[in-house]
Amino acid sequence: MAEQTILRTQNLYVECKTNKGVFGEKTTIHAVNGVSLDICKGEILAIAGESGCGKSTLAKAIIQLEPIKSGEIFFEGKNTLSSPQKVLSEFRKKVQMVFQNPYASLNPKMKIIDILKEPLEINTDYSSEKILKTVKDKIKLVGLDENCLNLYPHEFSGGQRQRIAIARALVLEPEFILADEPVSALDVSIQAQVINLIKELNEKYKLTFLLITHDISVIKYLADRIAIMYLGEIVEIGKTEDIFNSPLHPYTKALLSSAPQLNKTEHKKIILKGDLPSPANLPNGCKFHTRCPYVMEKCKFNIPQEKGISHKVSCFLYE
Repeated sequence: MAEQTILRTQNLYVECKTNKGVFGEKTTIHAVNGVSLDICKGEILAIAGESGCGKSTLAKAIIQLEPIKSGEIFFEGKNTLSSPQKVLSEFRKKVQMVFQNPYASLNPKMKIIDILKEPLEINTDYSSEKILKTVKDKIKLVGLDENCLNLYPHEFSGGQRQRIAIARALVLEPEFILADEPVSALDVSIQAQVINLIKELNEKYKLTFLLITHDISVIKYLADRIAIMYLGEIVEIGKTEDIFNSPLHPYTKALLSSAPQLNKTEHKKIILKGDLPSPANLPNGCKFHTRCPYVMEKCKFNIPQEKGISHKVSCFLYE
């Protein structure tokens, strides 16, 4: 059976204007540069890359929390950027986001029961009894007791708060969840609990996840596929085992080699020269050529096209 695409982005561009300098002159940040992705129903697709490569901006653009310069976003075949308000409202029910910081994503002045009830009161015509039952069901689903509903966010640990944030994302019965660094703000001792919860939700309820993270070990455990992002572009994408076993792009190889390995011979350590260029001043040609150990003259002036090898990669080494 062919895999069903639940969400597709086509040639997506996101730019941000910032004030820079003593006189406040405007600077354009090229955060996302022509990203095209197909995400299949029921899979976990991870976006990996350095801090500042545009991962979180891409996720926020998909859910329309960031203004989009150009491109298209399709959810279940419908263009969310040109759809009427009714279609957009349905999209926002079916697509939810879990943010990185559980300390900032929950209103400290609201009890947990009110935090979880609010989306249902706004987006459904459920009776008060059904709303309460839904809230209790979801808080149990994420491994917390319903007695916690009358407490405030500050009375919970970081891991418990992230579970509450996930419960809030689940109350509208979404089909697709964007998880932006869902464990990076948590203690190592409780990261595994949240990671296992995401895996359980994916396997048991067939929820689709777009996972934003820089933690290679989390990706290896959770993701079905990986997209490697550099300066707002996808440079390599494929099945998790293919990327880990046979990375093609020089940036992917460097990224994997930087992760702590149980088997130290798995990926030879690669040290990249220089820092990530500013997204306000993107290099010409291949965006990675300023740091690539295999740079050729044509890399400096031409943009590589995506090619299918064992998986898809954008690099002149594979022409």
